Amino acid sequence: MSRERASGKGFENIVGLFENSGFELLIHLSECIVEPKQIHEIKDFLLTARRKDARSVKIKKTKDAVKFKVRCSKYLYTLCVFDTEKADKLKQSLPPGLNVQDP
Repeated sequence: MSRERASGKGFENIVGLFENSGFELLIHLSECIVEPKQIHEIKDFLLTARRKDARSVKIKKTKDAVKFKVRCSKYLYTLCVFDTEKADKLKQSLPPGLNVQDP
C-alpha cells in the first residue's frame, strides 16, 4: 500500500492511509485532534481532579485570571478563576496525591 497526502497546508488537509487486516482505513487527521474542555464551576473541577485518571494539574497565572488545567486520560480540562483568593483556596483544595505544577 502507498501513503497519500492531500495538497495544502495544516492538519485539515493531511490525510493518512492505514492498512488494517487487509482493509484500507482513511482517516482525516483534523478529526483526531481533541480540543480541551472548559469547566465553569469550581465544584466540577474538584470532582474532575479527584478522578482516577487525573494525572497532573498545571496552574498558569495571568494579570486577569488564574487558569487551572487538569490532565486526564482523554481530555485536558481547564478552569479560569478571576478571583485570586478563590484561586488560593482552590490550590489548597487539590488532592494531595496529584502532581501540581505551579511556576
